[in-house]
Parts: sequence; structure tokens; C-alpha cells
Amino acid sequence: MTATGRPQPSGPQPTGPLNGLRVFDLTRVLAGPTCVQMLADLGADVIKIERPGAGDDTRGFAPPTVPGTEESAYFVGVNRNKQSVTLDISQPEGQHIALRLIAGCDILVENFKVGALAKYGLGYQQLHARFPRLIYCSITGFGQTGPYAPRPGYDSLIQAMGGVMSLTGEPDGLPQKVGVPVADLFAGLYGCIGILAALRHRDLTGQGGETGSNAGGQQIDISMLDTHVAWLANQGMNYLATGENPARLGNQHPNIAPYQVFPTEDGHIVLSVANDPTFKRFCEAFNLTHMLEDPRFVTNAARVGNRQLVTDTLTPVMQQHPTQWWIERLEALKIGCGPINKLSEVFDDPQVVAREMVRPMAHSSGQTVKVIANPIKLSETPADYRIAPPLLGEHTDAVLSERLGLDAAALAALRAKNVI
Repeated sequence: MTATGRPQPSGPQPTGPLNGLRVFDLTRVLAGPTCVQMLADLGADVIKIERPGAGDDTRGFAPPTVPGTEESAYFVGVNRNKQSVTLDISQPEGQHIALRLIAGCDILVENFKVGALAKYGLGYQQLHARFPRLIYCSITGFGQTGPYAPRPGYDSLIQAMGGVMSLTGEPDGLPQKVGVPVADLFAGLYGCIGILAALRHRDLTGQGGETGSNAGGQQIDISMLDTHVAWLANQGMNYLATGENPARLGNQHPNIAPYQVFPTEDGHIVLSVANDPTFKRFCEAFNLTHMLEDPRFVTNAARVGNRQLVTDTLTPVMQQHPTQWWIERLEALKIGCGPINKLSEVFDDPQVVAREMVRPMAHSSGQTVKVIANPIKLSETPADYRIAPPLLGEHTDAVLSERLGLDAAALAALRAKNVI
């Protein structure tokens, strides 16, 4: 039995702190699956609902595929620890099965367009009335309210509208998006945080039973644009403080100098001099004490005001030696620095290896697949890696028979109607 008194499903058992919680996953692509994978890694029991015959859109986002399988690397990256159930929720019988499964769940996560699930009887108000303890997380491009609510949201669109593209790139170049889909990823992570907060609220207020007007459940409304605006961070605050649009600075920092990329004799390095004492130590170590006597360099504010002069002065100095020479000496001085690694170098980095940031999993294809590990390190209840990213519909029969008591004949009849 789980901590909630429910029968434990067959197969590898979760060990994380969310063990005993059940999630009904109606998400696809990236923001929603990122949110749910975090819950799953931490022990939640997840049923991932996919369209019969098609599945999550990202199953088709290939090449590349994982070696030895037909699974897209994209899909595998955000769908471990989930059980795949194919179910057509557009059919009444599919909706009936969905409701029976939701009745045994604590959390529902969805990233449909605003209002789309209501036509299937699966909207928040419909389910809250029926299951008042259900935590219902909706992740959309623009949220449930506001003039843009009906619009679809895409990562590059949100990066453009949310301002980060105006801040990224060389000063005289084109606006640039970030090289990974950060708008999707942040929305997923904020969604997970919201779910955990809602669970805490339910624990504190919703113990009066499964019925009643307030049994602790609520909706979490996550907008990709909202979360994007939230992580504008210091740049957003710089604008609010001054009313001036921050300029694109390439690899330089808007508030600190020198804090940027420099060319070296054989490549490039990031140099991060975060304060005046560190700048003094840097100058004294590399025969640059004349800079400490120049009012244009002596304080961080002065260096920020003369950032191009700082760059022009230090560039020929940094080009005198190879990257590794600089890293060894700067690290000895406890001055922030680092190489600019390609991904091949990232995954071979001894720190990344020591932290076990790549984990092998036994896939149902018979192959071993590598996945990027969960970065949360919990001392007593660590994330686990119990279920490899599933084949489409891999767990349909097992879930429906274990949880709803459907026998082989009932499953065959549903399959004949393309409900599952």
C-alpha cells in the first residue's frame, strides 16, 4: 500500500518524497512534460495520456532517435518515470475512463488551449465540483485570462514577446533566442513549484473529507509569458529602476565588469570578476597594477561606465596565454573563470561525471538509453529512475486492468472502437 492507502501498482516502486501521489498527465511537447517529469522523478505515480496511434507530438520530433530504438531523443528527455496509456478523450467512453482514473488521482496537469478540455467534461470547474481535492495545473502560452489567453504559445514566440531576445546577441547584431527552449522549461518548473505549494495548502486546509465546497483543491494557472517576465530578473529590474531599455551586450554583464568572454591564445574563456577586491587581486597577479591607479577602472561602477575600454585593455592580455593556463592560475586565485565547453566536453567534465548527471535506463526496446539526470540532490529521498521513457501505450492494459478492473474482453472491445 502507498502512504495514501492505495494499492501500489506493479513494477518498480518509487522511493522519492512524493511517493503515494498520483498524477493524471494530459500534457505533451515540453513545458507540461517537464513539470510532470519532475513530479515523477520525486516519486509521484504518473499516468501519461496519449492519443491512440499518434501519442505525444514529440515522438515525431526526429531525427535524432536514441540509438537502437525508434524513440526521438526529444521525447526520451522529458518522459521517464511515466506510464503511457493511450486514450481517446474525444469519445464518451474515453471520457468515462478518464473520469474513473482521475477519481484516484491527486493532481492533473494539462497544457491544452484555454477552455479546450471543457468540451470533454475535463475542465477545471467541472472536475473541481466533482473532485474537490484535485490539484489542477494548467500550463498555457498566455494564461487563463487576459486578451492573449486564446492564443497558442511557442517557445521562440514567448522569448520574443517576453523581452529576452532583445537582450541576447551582439550589440550590432540581430536579436537572438536562447539556444535551449527556456520559456518552456521555466513554465514547467514554475508549474511544479505551484503544484507543490497547492499540495501543502490542501494538506493544511482540505482534511475535512472528499466532499464540500472547499476540500483543498485548486487550479494553478501557469502562463509561459508570465514566467518569462518573472525571470527577466536583474535586467527587468534595471528597466523598472531607470525606465530605459537595456542594450544588448553580447557576452558582457549589464551590472559588472569585467564579466564576459575573452579570447585566449588558443580559444576563449569566461572571466567573472564580481567585485572590486577580486579585480584588485586580478590586477596584482598579472602585472596590471596600473589599472588600479586609473579612476576609469578602480571601481566596478567606473568599469561598467567604461566597459569598452575595459574590454580593449584586457583583450590583448588574455590573448597572451592559452585557456588552460588562465584557468589554472585564476582558479588558484579564486577568481571566477571557465572554459566554453561543447556538449561533448560538458558530458565528459569530471564534475558532471562525479555528480552523475547522465543516467542509463533499461528501455523496453531492449536497449539501454542515456538520460540527463534530475539535478535535485536529496539526502534521504533522492530522485529515482524506475521507468524508462515509455513506448506509446506501453502501460495501457496494465493500468486499466489494475486500477479499473477491466478484463481482457473489455480492453479488446475498447481497442476495437479505437478508444484505447
